[in-house]
Amino acid sequence: MKLRDTPSACPSLWRSLPCPPAELRLDLVLPSGQTFRWWESSPGAWTGVLGGRVWTLRQEGDRLWYTVYEGEQEQQSRPAGAAKPDGAETDRILRDYFQLDVGLPALYRKWGAADPLFREVADDFPGVRVLRQDPVECLLSFICTSNNHISRITAMIERLCRAFGRRLCCLDARPFHAFPTLSALAGTDAEAQLRALGFGYRAKFVSGSARAITEGLGAEGLHRLRTVPYTEARRVLCTLPGVGGKVADCVCLMALDKAEAVPVDTHIWRIARERYGAVLGGRSLTPRAHQEIGDFFRGLWGPRAGWAQAVLFCADLRKGQELAGGRDRARGGRGQESHGDGPP
Repeated sequence: MKLRDTPSACPSLWRSLPCPPAELRLDLVLPSGQTFRWWESSPGAWTGVLGGRVWTLRQEGDRLWYTVYEGEQEQQSRPAGAAKPDGAETDRILRDYFQLDVGLPALYRKWGAADPLFREVADDFPGVRVLRQDPVECLLSFICTSNNHISRITAMIERLCRAFGRRLCCLDARPFHAFPTLSALAGTDAEAQLRALGFGYRAKFVSGSARAITEGLGAEGLHRLRTVPYTEARRVLCTLPGVGGKVADCVCLMALDKAEAVPVDTHIWRIARERYGAVLGGRSLTPRAHQEIGDFFRGLWGPRAGWAQAVLFCADLRKGQELAGGRDRARGGRGQESHGDGPP
């Protein structure tokens, strides 16, 4: 199976949603460390796995175009003449994933009015929004982010999916797999397999959390945390192996509908101290520092403080990538972007 043509070249294979760049910028959101399942398959086109299917997305003008590739098992199991997945359903999946019911320009104006420093950044980084991800995938992915950088995390998640996930299809000789089920990662030999895949100490946390959820909340219980208050969801997550305040806040924000959650890593801690002059949490990134910095930004930006933080994180990440790229070009090598986490 080959990657399909651009929407303008082959419109019958594509669908589109109205979505101007001020509402969404794929090039800022997808590689910014919220998710690790997308790659730029051609200039301006992003291919990845969402909801157990493989998608290619791209933007042209005020439209978000997409195509969905039929999985190998779907092709084999569908009776002759049966209909392919309904376009209205794939529209719904995409709108939900990008939370397109949330109007971003109005939020940018509100945050800019409250915060001149945000206003300085906003013009150069429009369309940065928070994804709404599957809670299991989001949780287990972010357990892998401690002391790591985005390129390496992406490669780790790819190895994880190839080793434990169901194969979906192959595009231009590249296989795509679904994210593994909890049961696949909770097996008795899962930790050893993960260590062999290069997960190091994170292996016991990934397999341990998968086992704890399987034996406790279950995937359904994890999803139900969307309906409880932020502090309760965060408390429950922090009982899982390898989950500290930063990972819990990432999951609360990006999977559990807690828009007030502010993930605090070394990037955000430095921004709070250097740009906002906030003397918070002492000399190290302790649980107290997480709470105080989160409260500071919630007081500044309001109930969607986590979304505003995503804009600043994206801007800081891009600045770091540009600086690293400049240094690396001088050395003739490649730079690496830090995810900025400490241990969970």
